[in-house]
Order: sequence, then structure tokens, then C-alpha cells
Amino acid sequence: MRLEILNSGYKFGTKLLFGVIRLFSGYPLPDAARLVFYRPDFYGNPAKNFTHRAMRGPSAWSVGDRELMAAYISRMNECNFCVKAHGAVSAKAYDNTAIVEEVLADLKTAPIDQPLKSTLIMLGKLTRENSVNAADMRAVLDSGVSSQQIEDALAICFAFNITNRLADAFNFYVPSDKAFDAGASYLLKRGYA
Repeated sequence: MRLEILNSGYKFGTKLLFGVIRLFSGYPLPDAARLVFYRPDFYGNPAKNFTHRAMRGPSAWSVGDRELMAAYISRMNECNFCVKAHGAVSAKAYDNTAIVEEVLADLKTAPIDQPLKSTLIMLGKLTRENSVNAADMRAVLDSGVSSQQIEDALAICFAFNITNRLADAFNFYVPSDKAFDAGASYLLKRGYA
């Protein structure tokens, strides 16, 4: 159910900012951004800061890898908005749309490095089943992933399991692929903060 508050619950200055963004980008502000502007003190600023650290902070994972994790987690949650948004960012970061499409279509046969594949398998299990065990973590570590990389991946999983649920609960509008491409360029340049 889409809440009207995402369309109208903003102060004048925020509405003006939305208009300027639309004027310069040619696209309306995505609902994900509208949500963080609605109650910035309660949800918006903490969520933006956490997500930015997880997605753009120091990590052995590349930006493309982290965006692919976000897209894959979103696929597991069947969140179309987030799959398209973060799939577009990952494809742009990798400069390779095909690899993102292959991972999202069939992780087992996707031609990616084993450390990333084993991490995505673990994140998928955690997202679907809400738990992982020592054997799951051992498989990731044995593939060459460090414990810090696991922590980084789990932060992404946390951020996007929340974001996916909000996107579905608020029925985020899914724009055109061209709009997602423009949003991907913005996220690559500016990040989430």
C-alpha cells in the first residue's frame, strides 16, 4: 500500500529541492530518497550514514561487488525496485551488465570469483532463512574471504534487508531503466550520504 505521505509529507524547502532535482535530472526523486527525507532525524540520516559506510566505506570488496550484493539480497527478497536500482549501479561500476544479469539469474553458474560467489551464497541463505551456521561461515572463509570482508558483507545484508522491506511496504514506484541508469550514475558519483 502506497502511503500518501511519500508524495506530500514534506516541508517547503524539501519540496523545492525535489523540484530542482527533477528539473536538472529529468526524473522525479526516487521513493528511496523521498523516504529518507520524510523523517531525517528518525530514519533518514541514520539509514543514509549506515548505508554509505557499508557501500562506500573502506573495504576489500569493490563498489561493484557491494552493489551486486545489494542487488542479490534484493533478488532474494523479491524487491524489484532495489534489484533494478542496485543491479544498475553494479553494472555501471563493473562496466559489465552481463555479469550482473548472470548472477541475478543463476548464481551457481555465474562466472564470478569463488570468494564473491561463496559470500553471495551465504548472504542469500541468511536473507531467505534468517540464519547461518558455523559451516556456512567456514565455507566463506575457506574460499579466501577474510573475517573483515564477512563483516562488511553482513552490514550490506542488514542495510538492504531493511531497505527491501520498506520499499515493498511503501510500494516504491519502479521507474524506467533509463531512470535507473541515471540514478546509478548519481550513486556511483555521490554515494548514499
